[in-house]
Amino acid sequence: MQKEKYITILSNGTKQVLNVSTILYVLMIEKTAEIHVSGGKVYETRTTLKELETELGDGFLKVHRGCLVSAMAIHNITDHINLNNGESLIYTLRKKNQIIAQFQEAQKCLISGFTREGIPETEKEYRAHYRSFDAMPFAFADIEMVFDEESRAVDWIFRYGNPALAKLEKLPLEKLMGSSFGSLFSNMDAKWLRLYERAALYGETLEVMEFSPEIDAWLKVICFPTFKGHCGCILFDITEIAFTKISSDAENALMRYFGRLPETDGQL
Repeated sequence: MQKEKYITILSNGTKQVLNVSTILYVLMIEKTAEIHVSGGKVYETRTTLKELETELGDGFLKVHRGCLVSAMAIHNITDHINLNNGESLIYTLRKKNQIIAQFQEAQKCLISGFTREGIPETEKEYRAHYRSFDAMPFAFADIEMVFDEESRAVDWIFRYGNPALAKLEKLPLEKLMGSSFGSLFSNMDAKWLRLYERAALYGETLEVMEFSPEIDAWLKVICFPTFKGHCGCILFDITEIAFTKISSDAENALMRYFGRLPETDGQL
């Protein structure tokens, strides 16, 4: 992983030390810079975009004269710059090709920095590393992302899976391990690629509830970075999950999580 980098700013009279890897983008509002970081917080500081551009370094793209965007925060570039957190930003359209090239170069540099150091070499070594997951009641997999020549995620390879994964995928482990998802399922949905790419490349921990046409099931998936270029995936068949309240705080927690109260089994 790259060495952590920090910048120090003065925001609302208070000195703030920001981890550059958490900064999504910077917007200039007259002489004030709005620094947007992961988690939704915004820091305001009096500085110039040029000064921040120098401090933040090559990992940030200048997409118009008042905006810097972290290459790590970008999901894709269409008529807007679409960020991993769901936000969209405008950019100078006449520079579209230049901005896309810069983004692709930044991603290539990230991928080229991957090494095999510390990564298991064989299926036996993967099984030894993840042996504590063998008896878990939920499906778990370690997957290695596959990238094309333009550094886009196009598939993934199963490097470890537990028996619960084989049950969920409806395939034996010996067929899953070492195989790419695309070679096993002809109807692969690209939405999973984007999710796993974010975890593997940018170190995000993400959760999603989506329908999987490949196995005809609604899934809850939690993915997180493991080895370089890999991510771990915990998968639940939603139909097998029952909600239950165990304390008076449960409703507040559920509201924060879902934005509403799901049906429960009535247990306390």
